[in-house]
Amino acid sequence: MQFLEIPSTRLASQHITSAKFHTAKGLVGWMGAMQAQDEGMAKWAVGVRLPGSTLADIQQALDAGEIFRTHVLRPTWHLVSAGDIHWMLALSAPRLKTVLKSRHAGLGLTDAVVAKSCHLIESALRDGRHLKRAELVAVLDQAGIATNENRASHLFFCAEIEGIVCSGPERDGKPTYALLPERAPEKRSLSKEEALAYLANIYFTSRCPATLQDFRWWSGQTTQDARQALDLVKSNFVSETIGNKTYWLDPSAEHPPVSALDTLHLLPAYDEFMISYQDREASLQQADSPRMISSNGIFRPVIVLDGQVIGIWRRKTEKKTVLVEVELFKPADQTIIHRIQEEAVRHAHFLGLETGSVSGV
Repeated sequence: MQFLEIPSTRLASQHITSAKFHTAKGLVGWMGAMQAQDEGMAKWAVGVRLPGSTLADIQQALDAGEIFRTHVLRPTWHLVSAGDIHWMLALSAPRLKTVLKSRHAGLGLTDAVVAKSCHLIESALRDGRHLKRAELVAVLDQAGIATNENRASHLFFCAEIEGIVCSGPERDGKPTYALLPERAPEKRSLSKEEALAYLANIYFTSRCPATLQDFRWWSGQTTQDARQALDLVKSNFVSETIGNKTYWLDPSAEHPPVSALDTLHLLPAYDEFMISYQDREASLQQADSPRMISSNGIFRPVIVLDGQVIGIWRRKTEKKTVLVEVELFKPADQTIIHRIQEEAVRHAHFLGLETGSVSGV
């Protein structure tokens, strides 16, 4: 494998260029966890890997409890499948609690306060009740638990990593919370060693080629645990050293020749193609990094041509159309502009709109 082949292999392993799944459940299960703090863009992250799918299809999978949006791995939102949510939460929770311990102390969120809020939330959601965030905040407020200064977010986070709550079906166009045991009653329990091995298998299969450092970053595990996870599964993979970095690959991974590449994609903010890796130099020029990633860590939607980030984009939706506003890092020829237009139309179809147009080029 050559360095130039890394982006194309990643596009294929992440099922961006070699889409083989037909359901959100199957795709999210393959990916393990997909970062999702921007909820709308997270749905497009699934859709871009499921040709012909629509926003309604992804929402249906969420409403049906086939996939969930919750906090797992690093302390941020992810999409995970019903089959993975229990063991992945169990693996992540101890470290997430440690990471947030000092912040909780500063907010006065003692163990007693957290336990009380979890009990109140569980009681409010029992027997299939699905409540919006504001409704649950009202429950906590009424019980005298402070929810200001972002305390509510931390309390809901605690309820998630304790395995009490998860995302529920939309109501009136707004997300709800629901009880995880009611939404995903089949609980798969793994030992820590089994969970580490399973997570590493998922990662290096769905995101190869990648390094140990990439896996440690994505998984949120300690360096020691990440190394143990790779040691447990590395017999399933092959390694290749390029420069001073060792990449691990699934032996069956596709390696599209660089000369045969002809792909362009409008990838969402925080897409796994970029955020799965600590080292992004294979697809992103260092000079362009500040334009894609803001100083406070916000990942913008990117335009990817043959595995390389060539610009960023944003969308504005109206009643029947979506306008894709483009900011290219370098001037582009008409062929590339035409392909961006084609992707804008595809994105419009995903959103259930009649057409898409492009500005800024």
